[in-house]
Amino acid sequence: MIFKNWNILLLIISSISIITALIAEFVFNLQPCELCLKQRHPYYLMILISIFIILIPYSLKLFGYLLIQISSIYGLFYSIWHVGVENSLLSGPSGCSAGLEITENTASLKEQILSKQVVSCDEIIWSFFGISAASINLVVLLFIFVMNALYIYKYYGSKEKK
Repeated sequence: MIFKNWNILLLIISSISIITALIAEFVFNLQPCELCLKQRHPYYLMILISIFIILIPYSLKLFGYLLIQISSIYGLFYSIWHVGVENSLLSGPSGCSAGLEITENTASLKEQILSKQVVSCDEIIWSFFGISAASINLVVLLFIFVMNALYIYKYYGSKEKK
């Protein structure tokens, strides 16, 4: 059942992920950090690809599913990185941490303040039962990656000729 309607399920999961992020940002005023914004990119692409998969012939659908696989890898990279930053295992991108360098020059301090991200990547601004949004996103993207890989294997993998 899940494989038969995988494209529709993928469209629904991606849409819910983006809508949830946008509601959190614009309704609840939870501003995303730099890594949060990058984690949205694969979902936008997956929505577009899922719509195109509905419209294109079967022979070209494999290319769409491969693009979904690549975009899920991109999303997993940023999700793992973000979870690592939140847990102080990895360092975030420049401008993504709350700390300022000690300086005696006021111009340098002003430049640091103006160039820093308002929201720090290492702070968890929202969690559900102690699980951060980045961790939830990691699980969702991992699910998409595995299910899409299984779908590709099942419907496009090499089949034995009898």
